[in-house]
Amino acid sequence: MKNIRIVVLFVTVLILASCKEEVEKPKVIYDGTNKEKPFAKIDSTQIAIADLPIQIEGTDYLIHPVGDLRVYERGTKSRYGSSSVIDLSFTISNYSDNEITGYLQNLKFQKINSDSIKALTDKRVLIQTATYLSGIADKTKKRIMVYTLFDIDSNRDGKLDSSDIKSLYLSDISGENFTKISVNFQELIDWSLIESQNRLYFRTVEDTNKNGQFDKNDVVHYNYIDLSRNDWKVDSYEPI
Repeated sequence: MKNIRIVVLFVTVLILASCKEEVEKPKVIYDGTNKEKPFAKIDSTQIAIADLPIQIEGTDYLIHPVGDLRVYERGTKSRYGSSSVIDLSFTISNYSDNEITGYLQNLKFQKINSDSIKALTDKRVLIQTATYLSGIADKTKKRIMVYTLFDIDSNRDGKLDSSDIKSLYLSDISGENFTKISVNFQELIDWSLIESQNRLYFRTVEDTNKNGQFDKNDVVHYNYIDLSRNDWKVDSYEPI
């Protein structure tokens, strides 16, 4: 009987420990100042690298994805002195169907037949996707890029990563007019293009109860932009 109690107690401790580990860290931390915590010092071992340029069909710009060299370590050092194996991935992005994906520090734009290369932004961001709206270009002659990225250290851990709030941005195909479309501290849920209306629809969620998480008790905002306009004005709508 004593052994059974010990086993039950051990299992209970394991379950409690597992539940504790599964508690999700807050995505937003509030301190009343609305000031971001300074980013942690950049790791000196990180090495910036660029992929070969991409020219999206129908445009006259090259896009250079910029990110960190990926280093992977396989195996461990053995008692006989053999060292672990280091793998390097020199590819930092993927390109398909007018969309660049990855975890990129920046994008740089170069007009065809020019040696000048311009960065998309001088701010610290982490770009997840960059999508060219080719259908809108065909209809309106407006060449627009849509970005999903992380630009605020919302959980105040001193770094930008997928644990922070995701935002929505637009720019011209040249990288000019880089503009934030979503509202600060609202998490981008998704976006969709309706070409027949020249509209980009998107949803965000606001942490209205200020518990640091985005959950069922928070408010979802529904918005769209008429991409045929020049000002990229955000309009809200109520489908519910």
